[in-house]
Amino acid sequence: MMAASNLQTLRGSLQLNEPMSKHTSWKIGGVAERMYTPADIDDLALFLSGLPESEPVMFIGLGSNLLVRDGGIEGTVISFKGSMATIELHADNRLSAGAGVSCAKLSRFCHRNNLLGGEFFAGIPGLLGGALAMNAGAFGDETWSIVDEVTTIDRAGNIYTRNKEDYTIGYRTVKGHENEWFVSATMHLRPGDGEQAAQQVKQLLKQRNETQPTGVPSCGSVFKNPPGDFAARLIEASGLKGFRIGDAVVSEKHANFIINAGQAKAAEVEALMQHIQQTVNEKFNVQLQSEVKIVGRYSND
Repeated sequence: MMAASNLQTLRGSLQLNEPMSKHTSWKIGGVAERMYTPADIDDLALFLSGLPESEPVMFIGLGSNLLVRDGGIEGTVISFKGSMATIELHADNRLSAGAGVSCAKLSRFCHRNNLLGGEFFAGIPGLLGGALAMNAGAFGDETWSIVDEVTTIDRAGNIYTRNKEDYTIGYRTVKGHENEWFVSATMHLRPGDGEQAAQQVKQLLKQRNETQPTGVPSCGSVFKNPPGDFAARLIEASGLKGFRIGDAVVSEKHANFIINAGQAKAAEVEALMQHIQQTVNEKFNVQLQSEVKIVGRYSND
């Protein structure tokens, strides 16, 4: 994979044949040939610079919007779980956070420092890096609404500072500099009563937990809401609540959730997603778009 001398100077953690079921919220997926968790950005740059140009590379956080196929992942997975998780407070109500910071932790940090505008992060079940990559949102707000600039890294380990204006931002989409990955972001907030904001978030989360399945493996919302409508409404109106393929099941509690009811395979989840899309399209002439990133190889089974 890389020269032994490079491996000796690295400070992160390397695993071989790592089961991706341990790194996705669906608890599903084949093995990654290699997984590296960097110690910091400099360690990540050194690791990337030592990889052969032909080595496939992908980045993951908590795997909360990720479906890894049963045949696993060829090449190297970079994991930010437990890494790249610093938060730094600046003047003028700004902060910088690493891509490995959990969105929930970021929301709590804002409350503790009496900063408003980051409450919605409490409703995003992932890390900041993934939220930046897909413009994740909750409670009516989105990640890039408060982003000023980001730090990125490319395949060769080069590090860049990019402004918000360098990207085209849309609903659950971020386009621009596709051959780079987010490693941190600087965000602007506004001063206010953090305790009051925390109580509001607590109530919003309580309401959400009453309408969404908890305590079972899922990835959160599977499909984007189409313009002027809700994916969950369309799926439920198509009679698909409780529909299952193997152990992949459309939640009875919230139709835009697919849960792993036991030992679901990625192939079953993918087939169920396709069935939902086909059924909704036939009934309502609406083509649902996936929020889930599907990666990896099909199993030979």
